[in-house]
Amino acid sequence: MGEHDTVRVRLRAAVRADDPWTALSALSAPNTDQTGSLADAVEELYRSDADRAALRPCFGWLLGLLGEAGDELLLRLSAEPAFGADDRRDLLRTAVTRRLRLPAELLRTYGEQVPASGGKGAHAARPPASELVDAMGLSGDASFAPRLGDLLGSPAVGGRAALALGRLGVRAWTAPIAGRLSEVTGLDHTAFVVALELMGDPAAVPYLLRWLAESGEERVYDVHHALVRLTGRDPLLPERASGAAYAAAVRAAWAGGRTERAPATVRDLAVESGAWARFSVDGGAGRIRVAFDPPMHGAPWPRWDRSLTFDGKPLYRVGSHCDTCELGLALLDWPEDEARSIAARMRGRLARLERLDAALLAEWSPVLAELETGHYRALLLDLPLERVSDAALSWWYRRAAARAEVDGDDCAYADDPPEDYWPGVAHFQLTTPVPGGRVPFTYGALLPSQPLETLAPETVARHAAAIAEGERPAAVPLGWIDDRYVEARHEERWLVGAVLDGHHRLAAYAAAGVPARVLLLARVGERGAEGGLEGLAEVAAAYGRRDDCGDGT
Repeated sequence: MGEHDTVRVRLRAAVRADDPWTALSALSAPNTDQTGSLADAVEELYRSDADRAALRPCFGWLLGLLGEAGDELLLRLSAEPAFGADDRRDLLRTAVTRRLRLPAELLRTYGEQVPASGGKGAHAARPPASELVDAMGLSGDASFAPRLGDLLGSPAVGGRAALALGRLGVRAWTAPIAGRLSEVTGLDHTAFVVALELMGDPAAVPYLLRWLAESGEERVYDVHHALVRLTGRDPLLPERASGAAYAAAVRAAWAGGRTERAPATVRDLAVESGAWARFSVDGGAGRIRVAFDPPMHGAPWPRWDRSLTFDGKPLYRVGSHCDTCELGLALLDWPEDEARSIAARMRGRLARLERLDAALLAEWSPVLAELETGHYRALLLDLPLERVSDAALSWWYRRAAARAEVDGDDCAYADDPPEDYWPGVAHFQLTTPVPGGRVPFTYGALLPSQPLETLAPETVARHAAAIAEGERPAAVPLGWIDDRYVEARHEERWLVGAVLDGHHRLAAYAAAGVPARVLLLARVGERGAEGGLEGLAEVAAAYGRRDDCGDGT
């Protein structure tokens, strides 16, 4: 039996196994020849009526495993006229999920053959399948714009049509999208607003301002978010305002059509102890921020995943804001050197930082103004940290393993390998969960903004020598408290931080086993949420500078 036959037999057995995912993992190809054989076998099974149903649940995963060969295979299968309408729709859905740009002519053919939304069989009164609308937006072909524009009023695919137009960037449709904001509700309203953000057209601003004054309070957040994106003006709102108070504050901030961006200011600076201070950033430059990702293709939620960004470049995927989904961070890319140097301007005083004071924070105001608009707490902490590069030793996996032990036979995590939870980079973490907290499992992780493998050994050694002599140079992470109730069964809390400055210092502390002096800058209080104040107070109580630690309120 040749290699191709062997791979085909193994693939056929794997997709029919009781645990297909474990069996399929063994098919991971270490070299190009095996990848080609696996691609051939996948195509052969998909073209077989007898095998296609068994292969279909695993098909998208296998395409991802194959990389470029998977995209080429998907294009070949998508262009195959022999497949029925349901199969073509399934291929189209897979192509959208993989963000594959299909040829315009192929999409026009699909429009004639793929079942319409709302039932089987094409009908002139029915809109096209939602996957086809998504694929038009992915195509980059502006000739689809009129067809998509005609669909804006469709209850079935209107929101998807708006997003598709936003992705195409055909600004002639800015006004028609904005003009329908009063006609759509729920997720469709969010989709229309996000479409205007994708379009990036300032012509939408007057429509948004008018709609802000008229809309119900449940729609105010989306409109405010779009105005910030399209004007660059990010006004400070009251901390933890919610409901009607939040809506009133947003309307007041944009009253009179104010859209010009003012210089960033740091205000409301108050030092409550040597370990705890508060300040607010108004009109922040937002060079470092957690921002929504562009909407996922084919997903029902226009706003879902978020990323920590430096100068608009994603550093870490933060994941969804769903409070019953677990928190999982993933490295996306490293920022430019300039972004990493922002906090370095604070370095002079960080060498011997013993307590917070108003003069110190005022001196750092130009640096703090680079942050996103919002309300912040500054905490001076001594954190017991360890450097972790083994996925099995990271809290990201250990918390899942702990949940598995609690759930026993009813566990959704028992068979997950540690690599499934690994953020993709060596990092620092608390040696134990935070003691004394209301949430028994409060984990902590500081993730780097540069590869730890590239740290200069001589610099780490220099800091280690200073630490051994009793000095406590401080590192600066930007962080937050993240509360989750995973699957509505497991309450978890995370102290998360991205290191802005001090990687060498943290490495030296971790190697020496000495608690690391950290100046944590944490944003709190967005849209009425508790904003992690309870968690920050618990962190301050556990690790704040002992000689002068306030009550953390």
